[in-house]
This record gives sequence, structure tokens and C-alpha cells, in this order.
Amino acid sequence: MILQKELIYMEYEVSENILLLEFLYKNIQGKSKNNIKTLLKNGIYVNNIKTTRYDYRLKKGDVVKINSIQRIDEYNKLEIIYEDNELLVVNKPYNLLTVATNKEKEKTLYHYALEYLKRKKEKVFIVHRLDRETSGIVVFAKNEKIKNLFQDNWNELAIKREYITIVNGNINPDKMVLKDYLNENKNHLVYVTDKYHGKEAVTEYEKLKSNDKYSLLNILIKTGRKNQIRVQLSNYGYSILGDKKYGKSNEKRLYLHALLLKIKHPITGKIYEFKSNIPNEFKRIIK
Repeated sequence: MILQKELIYMEYEVSENILLLEFLYKNIQGKSKNNIKTLLKNGIYVNNIKTTRYDYRLKKGDVVKINSIQRIDEYNKLEIIYEDNELLVVNKPYNLLTVATNKEKEKTLYHYALEYLKRKKEKVFIVHRLDRETSGIVVFAKNEKIKNLFQDNWNELAIKREYITIVNGNINPDKMVLKDYLNENKNHLVYVTDKYHGKEAVTEYEKLKSNDKYSLLNILIKTGRKNQIRVQLSNYGYSILGDKKYGKSNEKRLYLHALLLKIKHPITGKIYEFKSNIPNEFKRIIK
């Protein structure tokens, strides 16, 4: 059974003059011609203008956006945002490991993705990961070459990494770029230090909404250090709600969610933009 979810946009830059339908056939993998015609019937965006014309003439430099329907693999409840012959993009729930540890081998996002692709006789490779407590978008590769290219150039290929979070307190100022240097101690706790003993972490936040107790923030990260957002906000005096590691809380979950990821394909140069739903718990806290 396939469950329809929020629409996700994939973005492509046109490299030659070509008819729209022909462009779709060449660039959309993993879908039949009938599937592609259905996508076109529902509307394709060219330079942010919607069209359903199969004979629409694309020019080099045009930007094409295509809807993709998020679905659920009913076998193990893996929430699939996007899939083609090379990539599998999923929405990780909170309190689930991305990869295995010595204590847990099977209850992981990687294992669920492995079981899903094994049934299709395909392989899976981890590209990046999220903390166990963090929910949101995770990308897997279906071959080792793509995995290595992404991992070796992640900061350049991950064009935009956007999170949503709730912190304790009414944060001030409303916008700020946090720049710190982070290190990790022997107990696996990350802390702020000086530039001689740590690696630079850059996090930009913007307050979207607040009340007397909490602030809802949009987060953009420029680097990908371990526990970066959690440590920097806590060090600034506004720990994330539900963070038992870097703050104090009795909440059941950590209120940090990887909301949007925009990446560039390491070989084709295509731009993909994926977005997941804001968890309902966030909406209940900040009304």
C-alpha cells in the first residue's frame, strides 16, 4: 500500500534546447513513460511557471521543478521521500539510530533501508547521518562510487541544510550567525573550545515564533560537526527542548528536525531539493 504525503520538488537545470517531454524522459529515472506523462499532466514548473504542455520548448539555463510523492514502504514503515536508480532519500523518525552500534544492530535506519532495497536486489550505502534523537531527511546511495563522491565532497555538494528546532527561552536577537570551534572529550561530549583545539562550526538561526517559554527557530548550517546545532545553541544559553545531553528536559523527544536538504549530484550536476513535514509535536508546543 502506498500512502500519499507532502509534495517534494526535484530541481533540474536544463543543459540544452529540448522539448519538455523529451527532457523528462531523459532525466527522470525509475518511472515509466506513463508515470512521467502523469507528472506532466499534473503540472511541471519551468522557471517557477506551471505548464502541462508536452511540447513546451526548454532553453539552456531553464530550471525545471518536478513534483515527487512521498510514500511509505509498508514492510518496515520506511518513509521514502525520493528514490531513483542511484539515490534513496528517507525521513528518519526521532529516537532511531542512523547506523548500527555495538549494542544495536537491527533497529536502525540503515537496516530498514537495507531490507527495503534487498527485496529489489539493490544495494545501499550511507551518505551522511543524523543523531539518534534528531528526525528528518537522510540520503542513501545505491552504489559505492556515488557514496564516496558525496562523502568526500559533502560540504560542497550539500548546498543547503535547513533544520527546524524549538529552544528553551525567548531567544534574543531574532537572527544571528554562531561561529565556534568544537572538540569532543573521551566521554563523547562535544564542547566549545578555541581555534587551536577544535574545528570551526557555523550555524545561522532565525526566530520564527516565540512565547514566554520557547522559541521556534529556522536553522541553516554551514558546516557539519557532530552535535553542532545542539552544542552551539546550548553554549549560547538556549538549549534545545528535549536535549538531555546538552540541556535539562523531561520531554520525550528532542525538538530538532532536518527539514530541508538541497544537494548537487556529484556526476550529473543536477540539483535536488527535498523537504519533509514538520512533526506535529512542534506545532503543539508553539501555537
